[in-house]
Amino acid sequence: MAKMNKSNKGLSFVAIILVIVLLAVVGFFGYSYVQKDISGNRNTNVEYNLMLESSDFQYDVGLKLKQNGIINNDTVWSYWMDRHYPDFVYYNGEYLLSSSMSYEDIAQKLKNPDVSHKTVSVCIPEGYNVFDIAKTLDENGVCEEQAFLNACKSAGDYNYDFLSDYPSDSTIAYGVEGFLFPATYDFAENSEPKDIVNQMLTVFDDRITQQWKDYCTQNRMSLYELVTLASIVEKETLGQGVAENIASVFVNRLEKPQKLQSDVTIDYGNLLRAAGYGDEVVTSYNTYKCDFLPSGPICNPGVANIDAVVNHNDTDYFYFFSYNNGADFYFTDDYNDFQSQWAKLGSTNTN
Repeated sequence: MAKMNKSNKGLSFVAIILVIVLLAVVGFFGYSYVQKDISGNRNTNVEYNLMLESSDFQYDVGLKLKQNGIINNDTVWSYWMDRHYPDFVYYNGEYLLSSSMSYEDIAQKLKNPDVSHKTVSVCIPEGYNVFDIAKTLDENGVCEEQAFLNACKSAGDYNYDFLSDYPSDSTIAYGVEGFLFPATYDFAENSEPKDIVNQMLTVFDDRITQQWKDYCTQNRMSLYELVTLASIVEKETLGQGVAENIASVFVNRLEKPQKLQSDVTIDYGNLLRAAGYGDEVVTSYNTYKCDFLPSGPICNPGVANIDAVVNHNDTDYFYFFSYNNGADFYFTDDYNDFQSQWAKLGSTNTN
């Protein structure tokens, strides 16, 4: 067998030494690179507002941090988090971060968002108007009251087929009133008001039935007018089983035609005046003064009271009132009878 000469042995030894040195150098610089990233010593000055949604996971967070210059290596970040915070919980929100922060600084920051987008459950009851909804959203930290009201003013800001017949009328105070569907929602704190409006309009869109559309076609009325009428029925209906009769009263008056003369529309006008609207707008909602329907809905009715209009009872009623503090209703087609019965029973309303 041939023996390796001393020269070849020397070269092999040198090569091995060079490889060891090279690995040591690479290891040193790699370790230094990783440690600088972990400690925040990155020699950069970058700020980034990290937005976390419910669909984001640790991989997504690391990728966002790397892509926006906060960290150098998202793989190292994920490994470090798995080792130091294996059960870390990411919360929806906004986090202002800088490239000078260590991994530990970032982890601590991610426990407390600068702006929370935590999901909160908010109940919007049937019959709430824009003012009620705005106050409820503000109280639950979803968005500011006035900002929501501003977002409700123009129906033209939203793209839905059911708003295509929205009338061009300067007296309409809040264009999406009536279509903010009453339900229990999971909203994010500190949301954009228009996003909230869109969520509610989308739910209304999903609830529209062919029966509603057919009724509008058969009675030559728009969906906007149907919802406007249903909103009045919603506010007038205090008890169970009377909505179809109340709806029949208003339908009969519209067909005669005769003013609707509903007190609840005056109440809504008072809210508009308190919100800064002038006489023209306020009067346009007053059904003692306007000839037909008010300018727009006065609240957001539920499905039951829209159905009550569509399926109203076939009656001759033109007048009604509630008594026993709203527990009972009296219906009649005769004004003198209405006056006589009101004189007998009206005193039972003590509220």
